[in-house]
Amino acid sequence: MASQLPVEKPATANGEGSESGVYTLDSLKAHSTRESFWMLLHDKVYDVTQFLDEHPGGDEVMLEEAGKDATEAFEDVGHSDEARAMLKKMLVGEFKGEKSGKAAPKAVKTASESTSASGGFPLWVVPAAVFAAYIAWRVLLA
Repeated sequence: MASQLPVEKPATANGEGSESGVYTLDSLKAHSTRESFWMLLHDKVYDVTQFLDEHPGGDEVMLEEAGKDATEAFEDVGHSDEARAMLKKMLVGEFKGEKSGKAAPKAVKTASESTSASGGFPLWVVPAAVFAAYIAWRVLLA
């Protein structure tokens, strides 16, 4: 007869977290130190603690994204296929819930409200000036 040994449930990547492999913002924020650092990328949670010292851009750029969705920062840099492949080994689980770190949607300006980024010069003046110059040219040469 087989002996009755207690069977342990497999531990999650953090040893404490969700048995279902689904994590929230609170669990992400609980792992935002150099000793235990998780990142949220594309709705997946990764334990990147061991990689902090190896990151080519330095650990500071990663630590700046602690406790929030780091997808935009990750994609803005343009990581290689090799970097993306490394993430598979660090996967902790899926993310569910509200994300922080996302900028609020920016209000879209109408054409009449648009201004240039440098000095606030109304952009509608340029086509008006071109039109006025055309009319003046036609009147003076007519």
